[in-house]
Amino acid sequence: MAIPASSLEPPTGSGAASPAPVVPPPVRGPTGLLYTAFAAVYIIWGSTYLAIRVGVESFPPLLLAGWRHLTFGLLLYPFLRWKTGVCPTPAHWRTAIISGCLLLFLGNGMVCVAEQTVPSGVTALLVATVSLWMVLIDWLRPGGTRPVSRVVVGLLLGFAGLALMVGPKNLGGSGRVNPIGVAILASASLAWACGSLYSKHGGMPPSPLLGAAMQSLAGGVALWIASFFSGEFVNLHIAAISLRSWLALGYLIVFGSLMGFTAYIYILKHSTATRVATYAFVNPVVALFLGWLILSEPITFRTILAGAVILTAVLLVISAPHPEPARIATAVPEAAEG
Repeated sequence: MAIPASSLEPPTGSGAASPAPVVPPPVRGPTGLLYTAFAAVYIIWGSTYLAIRVGVESFPPLLLAGWRHLTFGLLLYPFLRWKTGVCPTPAHWRTAIISGCLLLFLGNGMVCVAEQTVPSGVTALLVATVSLWMVLIDWLRPGGTRPVSRVVVGLLLGFAGLALMVGPKNLGGSGRVNPIGVAILASASLAWACGSLYSKHGGMPPSPLLGAAMQSLAGGVALWIASFFSGEFVNLHIAAISLRSWLALGYLIVFGSLMGFTAYIYILKHSTATRVATYAFVNPVVALFLGWLILSEPITFRTILAGAVILTAVLLVISAPHPEPARIATAVPEAAEG
């Protein structure tokens, strides 16, 4: 999962129809650079699930995530403090610590744990349910917004897709995905959705990148602490970590966090929300293809069927009408990647 863009609105709906908001044309960037940024978000974020799978081959999962996010935070936070001139308040830090623990410690940390038993492509499909959890939580919270009927159908479809992943045992001749791994990923997606909504309502710095760096510091520290108390440090043997796992960690830091998130922020500013939202469908496809190509992960009938159901559900949710005027015409799901 990626560092969240805290300024985004989660997908919501209401029972009453509302006129489409008048939205000014998006600011356009250079076409070539914009296409490059889209390619980066599509391919890099889709490939992070493969990198995590390779990383946990010899890295303890919590330590892998902790190293990634703490490094990202330590590199970016001092630079962005200088560049933006923003001095985070105690309220900003409180929101960053709580949301960082939800997003990165629980969200991304559990993704790394689950990928020890769940294929990387299937992981990407299950993480796509973050948009569904966000709608459900925003509906159930005090003063929440009731979703339109189309979104309710999307929610039901999405959770039906989760059920398809774990049963029946031999659907179309293909075995089910590890139920414990699926439960961990569902919990990770729920934690990510909670952290995303808390970021929105809790108050973050005006710079999304600075807020992301603060969340990375908080989540990275929490992951290191959890790694220590879970015994990962005791059983860690640096010499036993393979070169490809080290390379996977470097890829997650440099490409997944630094380059991928920067590209995401760029396309948010220079393209339409409808186009930006397409990453939620492309990432799982990229992850499935790379897992099959590089790690020989099977693409079974169950995976195709459940994946089609889940992605259809996500499409219904993120394309639903917004009940309130917003800066963007279509809701964009909170940034999520491996």
